[in-house]
Amino acid sequence: MGHGGNIIQELTTDHREVDSLFEQIEALPTGEQRRRDLADELTRELVRHSVAEEEHLYPAVRRYVDGGDDLADKEIADHSEVERMLKELEGCEPGDGRFDTLITQLKTSVAEHIDDEENRLFPLLADACSADALQELGEKVRMAKETAPTRPHPAAPDTPPANRLLAPGVGMVDRLRDALTGRGRQG
Repeated sequence: MGHGGNIIQELTTDHREVDSLFEQIEALPTGEQRRRDLADELTRELVRHSVAEEEHLYPAVRRYVDGGDDLADKEIADHSEVERMLKELEGCEPGDGRFDTLITQLKTSVAEHIDDEENRLFPLLADACSADALQELGEKVRMAKETAPTRPHPAAPDTPPANRLLAPGVGMVDRLRDALTGRGRQG
């Protein structure tokens, strides 16, 4: 899928990619090893997406949208719950019953979060920001995803400035671990 455009377009593209990954996982038989590979890809995408939102989307919501602090706090709480489930999923194999349960729980939580962002938060942000500001935020989100972690770190800071300072270093370590273990390579 094509990435680019303003922050809303960029994040909506991410949402469709995540939806597709859930569909691919669910289409495979229980126990199929490819489900683990897809779950790893799903984890990478969700973590990178969450980090970029926490670094750029939610601070913009706090700044520009009336009641933005409460909105941002709710979305960050959603991220924390998803990240906790992703960490638990990391230790499961596709044949483990917990794997399917976690995929189902994740899909439900992520779908609710996406619905909330796309139908409430994004329209509020679009009304409150100029097209130029939204475009600039889109660029910042794309850059943040390039250096973001690829594995869940539930205890890591999720608000500026600590998240912006630590995420690139954690991301570098995660990408090194991924390269050494072969995680993320298509077979």
